Parts: sequence; C-alpha cells; structure tokens
Amino acid sequence: MELIVKENAEEIGQAVGELFCKAIEKKPNIVLGLATGASPIPTYRYIAHACEAGRISLRDVRTYNLDEYVDLPRNDKNSYYTFMHRELFDHTDIREENVHFLNGNAPDPQAECAAYDRALEHAQVDLQLLGVGRNGHIGFNEPSNVFTKGSFKVQLTESTLEANSKYFDENPMPHYALTMGIGSIMKARKIVMIATGEKKADAMKAMICGEVSPLCPASILQFHHNVVVYMDKAAAKYV
Repeated sequence: MELIVKENAEEIGQAVGELFCKAIEKKPNIVLGLATGASPIPTYRYIAHACEAGRISLRDVRTYNLDEYVDLPRNDKNSYYTFMHRELFDHTDIREENVHFLNGNAPDPQAECAAYDRALEHAQVDLQLLGVGRNGHIGFNEPSNVFTKGSFKVQLTESTLEANSKYFDENPMPHYALTMGIGSIMKARKIVMIATGEKKADAMKAMICGEVSPLCPASILQFHHNVVVYMDKAAAKYV
C-alpha cells in the first residue's frame, strides 16, 4: 500500500486527476470503477477539464459506479446517477451506454445485484476510485462481522446517515442502498483511495495501522497488491 500525503483536497484532486488522465491516455477503452461523495469531486473536475480541453477522450471508456440509493428516483438531485452526470459525465464525451449503475429501483434487488456482478466480472475494472466513510466503510459496505462478497442491498448505519443527510434538504434520505461488495471491489487491478478532512483521521488510522477486520471494511485493502492512498494532512494526522 502506497501512502501519499498532500496539503489539501485540491492538491489531491490534481494528483489523482492526472493519474486517471494518464491511465485513459494509455488505454482509451479503460474500465473505471467510480465513487461518489465530496472526496472525488476535485478529481472529476480535473478529468472534465482535461476532456473539455481536448487532451483526453472518454468516448471508449466504460464506468461502473460503486453504489446507488434504494427507492430514490434516478433523476433525483441526490441520486448517484445524477451526481456522476453533474460532476463528470455531462462535461465529457463519454457514451451513455458505457455508463453503468446499480438500479436502486429494481423490483428484485437480489437479481439486480447478481446481474451487476456478472457485468463486473466480464468487464474487469482496471482502475477503481474509492472514498472512505468516517466508520471505515467503502462503497456502502458498513462495519460488520464479515467481509461481503458480491453486490447486495444494505441498511445504512446511523453514522452514514448523519454524514450524508445534509444533502437531503427536501426529501428524506433513503435508509438503504445497493452497493458493490468488498469482494467485487478487491478484484480491480488497481485501487486509488482519497481521504480528506480530520473526520476521516480515525478511519485512516484503523485502515492503515489496525488489524484487517470487517469492523473497518477499508482495512481489507491491506491485502490488495496495488493500492495508492491519497490523504490530506488532516486525514493523515494519526498515520
């Protein structure tokens, strides 16, 4: 696991954005695993700017997002489908048919998750971007007694609800989501994690310095062969 500490979120966005741009330049049909939340926004803006400037093209890139809320309309301003289009896709030349999400409104969530896992297995993610929750969750894999395998429907913890509810000023925040499992995430050829802010410091300490345990889902990354973790100084204060 490679650890890189930057001054702030903007510096991380530039560094990770450049890493992704170089990966796209090297392999134009690269398969990307993408995350949502505040942490990756500077990275997405860097990639979008590079595409708008004509440096890179996302036309042949395929993407698979980590998770989506359950029972939230796809075009709701807080859906992750909308988030990704607002922060990245709408500013690039990516083709809509190459963009993949779990359908949080699927009538059979179990079948939806199984189909997503088959698609992931076939596609093989080259580069997976991750954030991390205050409680060490990745995707929406919350602290548990066991590490998850494939995609599944999860009930969100109070910690996650508290962290994300600030975005839901009109409709109540969903209490369930569909998410890639830990096993699916770990199959990516390379993983890049972003952690910013002092509220992530305890999670980073547990992930990097603690034992591998499903009580800190991110700690499983200690077992991956190719992980780079970008932290700002606040998130790295205990590492």
